[in-house]
Amino acid sequence: MATARIVYASMTGNNEEIAGIVEEELEKYGVTVTTTEVSQAMAEDFQTVDICIVATYTYSDVGDGVLPDEAVDFYEDLQELDLTGKVYGCCGSGDKFYDDFATSVDDFDHAFAATGATKGAPSVKIDLAPEDDDIAALEAFTKAIVEKQQSL
Repeated sequence: MATARIVYASMTGNNEEIAGIVEEELEKYGVTVTTTEVSQAMAEDFQTVDICIVATYTYSDVGDGVLPDEAVDFYEDLQELDLTGKVYGCCGSGDKFYDDFATSVDDFDHAFAATGATKGAPSVKIDLAPEDDDIAALEAFTKAIVEKQQSL
């Protein structure tokens, strides 16, 4: 049975909700899931699972999108890992009001790519809270990740 870890950063609760949706979908496929808030997680935890997922928000300060403060150490540690043989996915919320919409999702995608992990699905970026079409996108995201992990 496959295992997964979801690490999320959430200021408003949107990404906690996103992580919960992905967790429920993974469980439908029989995946054993652990979900952790980023300040309580260690990047090394990804070494013990088959599927690695990050759900993050982008902090916009004066129009510049940056990683959440609580995710910076995790992000830096992630880039030092060898996750060859693992499948990853990135998702998260942002606010389309800002020019740098959900850029932290892209930052984590690049960090995972540097670890040697295999991208399981295109990243999903959600404007604020997930709506019905966003939930469908997260369901497709999760399905693709599971299928990629099964094909390895």
